[in-house]
Amino acid sequence: MAVDALGGDNAPGQIIAGSLAAARELPNDEFILVGDETTIEPRLRDAPDNVSLRRARGAIGMNEDPAKALRTQPDSSVAVAARMVHAGEAGAFFSAGNTGATVAAALLEIGRITGCRRPAIATVLPFDAPALLLDAGATVSCRPQDLLNFAILGGVFARRYLNTTGDARVGLINVGEEPGKGNDLAKEAHKLLAHSDSVRFVGNVEGYTIGSGVADVLVTDGFTGNVVLKTAEGVAREILGTVRGAIVSSTIRKLAGSVLRPQLVAVRDRLNPENYGGSFLLGVRGLVTIGHGNSHARGVKNALKGISRAGSSIIEETEKALVAAGKQATGDTI
Repeated sequence: MAVDALGGDNAPGQIIAGSLAAARELPNDEFILVGDETTIEPRLRDAPDNVSLRRARGAIGMNEDPAKALRTQPDSSVAVAARMVHAGEAGAFFSAGNTGATVAAALLEIGRITGCRRPAIATVLPFDAPALLLDAGATVSCRPQDLLNFAILGGVFARRYLNTTGDARVGLINVGEEPGKGNDLAKEAHKLLAHSDSVRFVGNVEGYTIGSGVADVLVTDGFTGNVVLKTAEGVAREILGTVRGAIVSSTIRKLAGSVLRPQLVAVRDRLNPENYGGSFLLGVRGLVTIGHGNSHARGVKNALKGISRAGSSIIEETEKALVAAGKQATGDTI
């Protein structure tokens, strides 16, 4: 795994610490830290044998234009990490830096797998029964075929990453459960999903049921998915803050809160995005993980462990599923 050691608000310290922690827990995997050797090398004195360093020149800033930055900084850490995947030196790369630059580097340097017109960012929603949401922002404007592709990408990934029982259940996020609901994109996508042998489609899923466990994979366009994700994160944060404020508002409530504290801490920890460490860019020829910009060591470690759990062979499995779906669509047309 190639790790962009310079990307993120807490780089390089927390990125390196998380990588070293993952390396100690996964001795059969190899971790290559990509970045400035003068900054990274002194921190690797006690590193395990499965950690090495690859030189790169600087990082792309969070506020830089991704395409322009990649052109002007071809030896930046994220670009070097992506090229390592393209060259076969690594099967995956992780970056907590500029999301647009990570996506652009993956597309330009690694490329899409056969049958995938547009990639998708897949994010785990931490419900009692976790669900995979995609697209969370990579492709804002989609065609119906793109949503079918997202369903296939998510279905294969969920089987590996979430360890679903059998084929992953795929739901289409919509404004109603009936097949005829929604805009033209949703209606046409519903038809494709319902007639595809490549996905286990369970129908439309409304917003208020996305956390009910009705589906393992939730599919939508990147605009809607990003709004759903950020709304869910914001609501969860506000609810936890409101509960915390109510508990400390008086002495009696503080006493009551002390009894509930273990349960409340457990809820807070379950909703912590560092449990998964980031999102996955699906549809490219390599495992690409996009960490949170403020990732700490725990999140980096868990993201790298997630890459290991998915395994590089998932790329070939996904490509086969997409090609099969394309053949089926051609046959249906004929």
